[in-house]
Amino acid sequence: MMTDAVRILGFAGSLRKQSYNRSALRVAGKLVPAGITLETFDLAGIPSFNQDHEREPPPAVRQFKDKVKTADAILIVTPEYNYSVPGVLKNAIDWASRLYGESAWDGKPVGIMGASVGMTGTVRAQYHRRQMFVFLNMFPLNQPEVMIANAHEKFDEDGNLKDEKTAAKIRELLQALGDWAKRLKKGKTWAGG
Repeated sequence: MMTDAVRILGFAGSLRKQSYNRSALRVAGKLVPAGITLETFDLAGIPSFNQDHEREPPPAVRQFKDKVKTADAILIVTPEYNYSVPGVLKNAIDWASRLYGESAWDGKPVGIMGASVGMTGTVRAQYHRRQMFVFLNMFPLNQPEVMIANAHEKFDEDGNLKDEKTAAKIRELLQALGDWAKRLKKGKTWAGG
């Protein structure tokens, strides 16, 4: 049940400590608008998916799935590996979708953002995430899109964001995701509804 504050669970699809995506998630935590909270989860402790263990998943998986279930909305911050979604992110998605019929993702509003040193700023990985949302019955926020291109120019060596336009886009995404979660909760998913 949604309280007054929209509770967003955010996680990054990178395990690298100095990842631009982990930095972007940390920055998002500092830019959260009033009426929204952002809790983050580190995917580092989640083992590789093994269907032999889906009925009794490891503790880190149970914790992650519980946090997904209780969140009002999800924020995924994804790098792009080989034109697609990183394995660590796909692995976490798979764990929380199992057992069949017990998916934690069902009906969740979700926002995506990503950072890359390349020119496209994770556009292909974000598109692939959206394809996965269809089967998972998640409701992606279509706009604003936050694709942080040339990330090495927008973050300093300590992972602090130094580009105000990017900060404004992240704030806008968080506000829109909070509004989207409230709207879906009320059952108003159509324009003007």
